[in-house]
Amino acid sequence: MGPVQTPLAFIARRWTPSPRTLRRAALSAVVMSVVIIVTGGAVRLTGSGLGCDTWPKCTDDSLFVTPEQGFHGAIEFGNRMLTYVLSAAVGWAIVAARSTKPWRRGLTRLGWAQFWVVMSNAVIGGITVWMGLNPWTVAGHFIAANGLLTVAVITWQRAGEGDTTPRPRVPAPVRKLGWAIVAASAALIVLGTSVTGSGKHAGDKSEVPRMPWDWTAAAHVHAIAAWVVCALALAMWLVLRVVDAPDDTRARARDLIVVLLAQGGIGYVQYFTGVPEILVAAHMLGSALMWIAVLRLLLSLRERPVTTPGIPAQPDAA
Repeated sequence: MGPVQTPLAFIARRWTPSPRTLRRAALSAVVMSVVIIVTGGAVRLTGSGLGCDTWPKCTDDSLFVTPEQGFHGAIEFGNRMLTYVLSAAVGWAIVAARSTKPWRRGLTRLGWAQFWVVMSNAVIGGITVWMGLNPWTVAGHFIAANGLLTVAVITWQRAGEGDTTPRPRVPAPVRKLGWAIVAASAALIVLGTSVTGSGKHAGDKSEVPRMPWDWTAAAHVHAIAAWVVCALALAMWLVLRVVDAPDDTRARARDLIVVLLAQGGIGYVQYFTGVPEILVAAHMLGSALMWIAVLRLLLSLRERPVTTPGIPAQPDAA
């Protein structure tokens, strides 16, 4: 009788995913991370943040939504159920990484990091409900969701690379500019939570506390940060042409500029039209796409070549 195996080790002995399957598994976690950000915004924008009275149950007496809770309860409970879909996507990424031959330990750790971020953010979401949609915990919930998106994008990128030491593809000053774009974009996202935390769409019809400043002033600061990111992105696009960077890296810079222009347009339109719910939702989607574009640009500034061929996927892996 052999040694007792963990479920992951048991699957890994019997299945080897193809590189395409590994990438698809990692991409599924990215997609679901974006979905959970957008649907979380839908909960707030429909005033359903307290549709379920408590957490982890939906009411004190029921784990599930009840007919008495109506539309708002269904929206909030539906978003909670999507967390299980997200967990399944992350689980698929973990299993695929663990089953790759040879075993990619670093990639598996990235998958587990996603799992723990999901669990931690679920707890933050529960605390947010317990605190009656306190804007600071709502902001923390959103920032943690972007943290998950960060790890998921890195995992997706790493799934298509080798495990060698990264080597630069552009000069050091250009890489520093890339990090400056990341820092400015992160600040832009955080400042965005100050706008939503002090402005309209508090998340529920009841009296919900707001952050103690004028939301229009916060929106102006947010807009200044957006212009800083746009300027840095344009500078990156120009510099990459000067240093004759690889085509895919220049394409990443172009993609970022396109996303920023679209996101900025949505932001200004929503501000001057009274912040309608549909445009706020589009702006949240744009925020996630912007962050993905920023991370992909940064990760394209270096490479990890595949030096040793892996064991081919089994015939039935597809």
